[in-house]
Amino acid sequence: MAADDRRGHLGDSRSQGRATFLELFLDLVYVFALTRLSQRLTDDFTVSRRTLASELGQTLLVLLALWQVWLLTAWTTSRFDPRRIEIQLVVIASMFGAMIMAVSLPQAFGERGVIFASTYVAVQMSRPLLLLMALRGHPRNAESIRVLCWTTIASVGWIAGALSGGTGRGILWTAAVVVEFLGAALRWRTPGVGPSNAGNWVVSAEHLAERYQQVLLIALGEAILVSGFVLSPVGFAVERTAVFVATFVTTVLFWRIYFYRPGPALAEAIRQSRNQLRFTRVTGYTHLVMVCGIVATAVGYGLLINDPYAEHDMAWIGTIFGGPVLFLAGRMWDEREAHRKVSVTRWYALLAFALLTPVALVLPLLAAPFLATAVMAGVVVADALRDPGQFAIEPNPPL
Repeated sequence: MAADDRRGHLGDSRSQGRATFLELFLDLVYVFALTRLSQRLTDDFTVSRRTLASELGQTLLVLLALWQVWLLTAWTTSRFDPRRIEIQLVVIASMFGAMIMAVSLPQAFGERGVIFASTYVAVQMSRPLLLLMALRGHPRNAESIRVLCWTTIASVGWIAGALSGGTGRGILWTAAVVVEFLGAALRWRTPGVGPSNAGNWVVSAEHLAERYQQVLLIALGEAILVSGFVLSPVGFAVERTAVFVATFVTTVLFWRIYFYRPGPALAEAIRQSRNQLRFTRVTGYTHLVMVCGIVATAVGYGLLINDPYAEHDMAWIGTIFGGPVLFLAGRMWDEREAHRKVSVTRWYALLAFALLTPVALVLPLLAAPFLATAVMAGVVVADALRDPGQFAIEPNPPL
């Protein structure tokens, strides 16, 4: 305990287990980053039609890079006291790096690839390096060594891809992402020091749960921003306004489905998990899937706000339906990990989307967002009927 107190471990008695204002400052950068990501995804559907599959893959790669920066920063502030200057420097470095990455994001596979990749590498390597210096002599310092080794290997792919350009960039960046995710799955197993000890991976459950919830709120806010930005210049025509309302309603339904919990709260699930290292890693992936679903939904609905009479397009329908499906899949995965059960209403919703897809193909494209909204509304109503006591959600997190 003395060592933890000296190094300001977040789990000590001085920690209140809440996100700091500096971390919320970091989240503001991600509001901008997700908006830029949505714009890039919109361009994939409206500009790069001939290479849609590859463009979508590129957008996913830059999202994974941004997600890694946010996730590892959240893990750091949940493992160590975020009030200490060393940890604040980690957050500030991540904030600045994420901002540069977001600015260069639209041309990450073009002329700004070197800026994007070098900034990402600098952020990812500076975090374990700062921790190595701050935790000299601490028994948990080996964790930073392991992460740094795997980050260094992945960095080779990021820099090489940035310098190569073309198809090689996508291949090398994909390999680098695989290395990073594989490293986490293998507990950053490193020659000479072995894998990370799951018993040493202790986080503040309340803090990390709050960070995951906050990143979901960022994504929901981004959906509102996208729809507002699209509607503002084109005006309140009936069809556009109707899709805008559907976007807002669907966003609220996402919020309701996420915060409805069929079991203990996320913080309690983290606290009770037998292996916090695995649980926090998997839960990070479940939230990534939900964020992808929210962003895809915002883009799909936004396309119709801009052009409500667009010709029938299977890719657009796939995005409008695929966004909620991704969100539900992530939520089901999250429920399975946290509560060991999945609400049956989610399975019914997935079945409804499958049955409605051929219907949407013969109806005007404008009908697709309203069908998706109706399915999500059905999930919320069914949840309320099955468990009326859970319908009231606590309006503010406890202090």
